Amino acid sequence: MALIEDFTRTGNWLFKYRSWLPLAMFIIFVAALFFERDEIFTYTNIYWIISCFVVSMLGFMVRIITIGTVPKGTSGKNTSHQIADELNTTGIYSVVRHPLYLGNFLMWFGIILYSGIPWLIALLVILFALYYERIMFAEEMFLRKKYNESYIKWSLITPAFFPALGQWKKSRLSFSVKNVLKRESHAFLNTIISFSAIDFLKNYFYAEKFTLTPFWMYALAFGIVVFLVLLVIRKNTKVLDVEGR
Repeated sequence: MALIEDFTRTGNWLFKYRSWLPLAMFIIFVAALFFERDEIFTYTNIYWIISCFVVSMLGFMVRIITIGTVPKGTSGKNTSHQIADELNTTGIYSVVRHPLYLGNFLMWFGIILYSGIPWLIALLVILFALYYERIMFAEEMFLRKKYNESYIKWSLITPAFFPALGQWKKSRLSFSVKNVLKRESHAFLNTIISFSAIDFLKNYFYAEKFTLTPFWMYALAFGIVVFLVLLVIRKNTKVLDVEGR
């Protein structure tokens, strides 16, 4: 099998099961936190907590900008196979070809940083890069076959992962707060849960305390309340529905 077919096949398989990546990374986290005590900064340092959280929220903002300005049938709605009802080339897609994966990386990078373990940070960044490289390759092959010259023309001037901010073109669709609230509440909660899990494990392994640092205790409570409120609204009303999104 030629490498191009092998990369595409592997990328599609990884895309289908990409939701398992956080579990695999969490297992590595648990093992590392159990054996390792050499931190960059202590996990209870409020400045370190806020710095790591801000990095993750920058990634969340990238996702918000993306989800808020894309049409139905694109950008994250596909769960098991590639779908693209149209080629997005405006808004955030005018400066980077894979904004959702960029957002995911920043969200995960903040969480990884919070571990405070240098070798673990390096290892997980490399694993993330290798994992998503194949997924992006498969996605681009799908788009290239479907949109041919239009895709090639766009890809030649738009970076895959590191944004060229000077190329920004206004999105053809207005920003939809409703679409963001409908689709991104789980991402916000999962991020807080991930931070809280690391904090809990460090308290347990390092200090033998069965508790959370106050910052994450309040953040987790806030995240759960927001998620549940939006879940009830989404399940029982059409308030967050937007035509064409």
